[in-house]
Amino acid sequence: MSSQKELIAHCPNVTSVKLRPVLVPLDPPLRTASGVMANAPLVLVDVETDAGVTGHAYFFTYSPTVLPAAARLAADVGKLAEGQPLHPRELMQSIRRRFVLLGTPGLLDMALAGIDMALWDAHARSVGLPLSRLLGGDPKPIKAYASFGMDGLQRAVTSAEQSVEAGFLAVKIKIGYPTLREDLDVVNAVLKALGDKAELMIDYNQALSVPEALRRTRALDDFGLAWIEEPIACDDLSGHSQIRQDLRTAIQLGENSWGPKGMLAMIRQGASDLAMPDLMKVGGVSGWLDAVAICEAHGMPISNHFYQEASAHLLAITPFAHYLEYFGIADGVLAAPLKVTNGYATASNSPGSGVEWDEDAVKKYAVQV
Repeated sequence: MSSQKELIAHCPNVTSVKLRPVLVPLDPPLRTASGVMANAPLVLVDVETDAGVTGHAYFFTYSPTVLPAAARLAADVGKLAEGQPLHPRELMQSIRRRFVLLGTPGLLDMALAGIDMALWDAHARSVGLPLSRLLGGDPKPIKAYASFGMDGLQRAVTSAEQSVEAGFLAVKIKIGYPTLREDLDVVNAVLKALGDKAELMIDYNQALSVPEALRRTRALDDFGLAWIEEPIACDDLSGHSQIRQDLRTAIQLGENSWGPKGMLAMIRQGASDLAMPDLMKVGGVSGWLDAVAICEAHGMPISNHFYQEASAHLLAITPFAHYLEYFGIADGVLAAPLKVTNGYATASNSPGSGVEWDEDAVKKYAVQV
């Protein structure tokens, strides 16, 4: 048996952290109550080690305007990891301590999470294990839902019908149309298309005021929806608590909670029935592990927001795992996008988190900074 010193001696060191910004076309474009996104601005992260293993991850900047700045910031932060042992949790704790006085929510947290995810991918690859197995579990099927934008009644119905045909057991659509009548018409039509074959979630993407949210969610409360997501501004936890207490339908929050402390604040305020951590905002794999432990202690079901490749691994080891959001925001630059079969997604059984680049596509969609 190898001694502890021998195991430490064989731990790879990080040699470089490389960042590449890309604009990946979305087909169809993602429509929300706040606008239309035709391309996904992503920062690709590659953590290289002296063992010849490279870890991959990406993070999503939402706006192309901040893509160059996010990539440059991540490159600067990545320098702090170079020359350090590939111990993701310890290394990220050390790097985060450097920013205590500044604080991290915003672009800095996004950069830190992208690096964290790539470090964990490199770590899993270095020991030849899928991420879920490295963390003490195993890749297993997770119930997935097909996620769509605010596409109008007819496209919403078509998407729902196609999702059922593809075997999905749940569908999410975005609403927040100019009138409540339009919201109700779309929801009614989609529910009719789904029949008893799939559940329906709706997402308001923070489109409403508290009074308007109360009016609209009350009108939706008898529809048997799986959840209503972010009806008002994500940081208005007291407002969400008020709405939640008014409804029987579950409220879903968490994609905009910064770090485990953000998730804890959401729970303490009684703002949500369910939790939906986003790997980029919750702090990467390290932050996810801490955040879901908090959720577990409160008996809260957990789904993911975006980052479906790594999230499939993490949900496989997460107590009260609920749903995997299937929205291939990075599929255009991935060599092997995650697949859903009969309504379930199973994480890759290959070493790492399941992220592997299609280098030809990366070159095609690269952005110069």
